[in-house]
Amino acid sequence: MHDNSKPAGHTGSRLKSSILVIMSILILVPSMAGFVMKFLEFIRTFRDSTDGAFAITPMLNYLLASLGFFSLLIWAAANGMFRDIEQPKLTMLENDTKLNAERAASRR
Repeated sequence: MHDNSKPAGHTGSRLKSSILVIMSILILVPSMAGFVMKFLEFIRTFRDSTDGAFAITPMLNYLLASLGFFSLLIWAAANGMFRDIEQPKLTMLENDTKLNAERAASRR
């Protein structure tokens, strides 16, 4: 007899995870390539041209903004912000129901 010890939703969860990884790669890799190409273009402009000093500010802006967003992403993932993405909307609806009940009770 075959023992099926996996939970019923395991296959769906694995499929969702696979789709998430594939979509992340399809979106993030081209974005990263565009960022790297632009950053390298700024570096070449800075090195090759005597008037290339104007490229320092955009390079720093690109770098600092990217590092900031990447840090926020890592922080959010480490703190479990992406584990249950459905709960916030349910909490919002529950809070709305409670507030409506409180308003109705205070009007009486």
